[in-house]
Formats: sequence, structure tokens, C-alpha cells
Amino acid sequence: MRAARLVSLLLLLQTRGRMTAQELADELEVSLRTVYRDVESLGAAGVPVYADRGPAGGYRLLDGYRTRLTGLTREEAGSLFLAGVPGPAAELGLGSVLAAAELKLRASLPGELADRADRVRERFHLDAPGWFRADEPTPHLATVADAVWRERQLELRYRRWKAPREVSRTLSPLGVVLKAGRWYLVAASGERVTAYRVVNILEASVREEAVVRPPGFDLAAFWREWTERYERSVYTAAATVRMKPEALDRMAFVFPPEMSRVARESASPPDENGWLTTVVPIESVRHGHIELLKLGADAEVLEPPELRECFAATARGLAATYLDADAAGSDA
Repeated sequence: MRAARLVSLLLLLQTRGRMTAQELADELEVSLRTVYRDVESLGAAGVPVYADRGPAGGYRLLDGYRTRLTGLTREEAGSLFLAGVPGPAAELGLGSVLAAAELKLRASLPGELADRADRVRERFHLDAPGWFRADEPTPHLATVADAVWRERQLELRYRRWKAPREVSRTLSPLGVVLKAGRWYLVAASGERVTAYRVVNILEASVREEAVVRPPGFDLAAFWREWTERYERSVYTAAATVRMKPEALDRMAFVFPPEMSRVARESASPPDENGWLTTVVPIESVRHGHIELLKLGADAEVLEPPELRECFAATARGLAATYLDADAAGSDA
């Protein structure tokens, strides 16, 4: 542990130049006394580190000195694919490992390439979650990631949408996926491979039994196929809707992608009044009612009859609320 910290301190000075003892302590998450002791140890080992006195002082290496101690550990090398998403890396329990890997990689680059890497970091940032969505509490994500990483079976208690609501499973974890700020576990239960929402895991523990991965299993290919199949299975009904072209354009911004895509592909040319007719996939009458209300008076549901009646009831209720209130106000 101390040897790794000494290497990190040395690489910090090599990549960042002069740093104060407090800055080093904050970066390494140790006390000032530990920093002083580590700097003395580096000096005793022949590393040309010295201190500048005064308000602008700090520790730095002799000009031109570079260490070759930049080899990555297995864990650090494996974490580099998460370099663009430090938030999710921290959720997976790999935050400190990723930071060490990036530091070593940065120290190994020649000056010009190192500066370019810094400019990329300053100018590009990936924020995975969607708008207006709080982070999901995933207290068992690190346990899930550990089972995936070490290829060990996972025992969990899980909450699902159908009865019985809570079930216990022993799974063979094959990977984790971050989709629009939501974490999913891809795992096998017997011959069946499917995805589980990590937020719905109530308890999780790693077993010692090893996981046997299916031959040729490709996580990215499975996820692409699974999401397409899931989206098709969700929309079990359809609504025929008459709407203005601008309402169809607005759907791309306020509707789920699959609903907007099918509606656009199914749209007829506008009639003489400028309205078009299309088909919109829906999960249920209630779901269609909630979603299509976003289009307001720019859309009219034609079918199914029960969905049309929902809109008629909503229109009557709104009229009673707003028109009657306005009439009462004018009489006063």
C-alpha cells in the first residue's frame, strides 16, 4: 500500500509540476505528516525531489527528471475503458483504481501528447443520465460489479412488477450496462439470459461458485437485441390519431423514441385541412391517454373507442373547470 502511494506521489509531481504538501495530502487522501514522511523516503531512495520555500512554494522534481515506474496493474488496465465516465466508474467501486490508471497513463506520455490529453479532458465531458432524472439509489451495484469482475455467481433478492413481487435468484452474472443513467445486470439463470434493474435488487451476495460464460457471448450484441425485443414487447396496442404536422414533429422531443418513430413512419400526407392520420404504439389505454395528452388540441384520437372516450371525459372535465370558472367570474 505504501509503495503504491509513493509511486502515486512521484507521478503527481511528474505530471503536475510543483504541488504543496496540502495538495498532495488531499490528492492522496492522507495526512500532512504522511506526505512529509513519504517525500523524505523518496529523497532517501535517490529521487531528486526538493521543496521551494515561501507562499508560492511546494514540492517539485528536478527539471528533466522522469520516472519509468508507470506500469499499470491488472485492475487499473481493466478500468481504463471507463475513463470517459468517472461518475459511473465510482459507482462501480473503481473510482480510485481509475484515477491511478489515468495518472500512470498521463505520466507515460511525452510532453506534447500529455498536454493534448489535458486539453481533451478540459473540452469534452460525458454526462450519461437523461435530463430531469435523479440518480437511482443502487447500494448493491458494487457487489454486482465485483461478481461480474471475478466471474462468481450472485445470490440476490429481487423486486419485480408481477406477483410474487419479491423473488430470490442465484444468477451467473455476465455484465453490467448503464442505459440513460440506469444500471442493469445481464445474467444467466439456467439457459435463460436476461437483464435485471439493479435498483430493484433488495439484497445481494457473491458466492464462491465460478460462472461459466456461454461460448461466444457478446454483451454489446446481447444488449442491442434485448432492448429491441423489450421495446417491441412493451407496446402491445396502437392508437389511430389525427394530428397536425407540427404535433408529429413535436413527438420527437416529448415521446419515447419508439412511439415517435412508428408514428412518423405510419403518417399519411396532410389532408386539405392540413391534418394527417397516423398510428401510435401504446402500452395500454391509460398509457396512451397520458402520453397523447402532451399534444393537446393539435391531436384527435380516432381509435380505439375507449381511448377516445378517455379524451372526451378529460375534455369535459377541463371545460367544467375552466369555462364554468370563467363564466362565473364574468357574472360577478
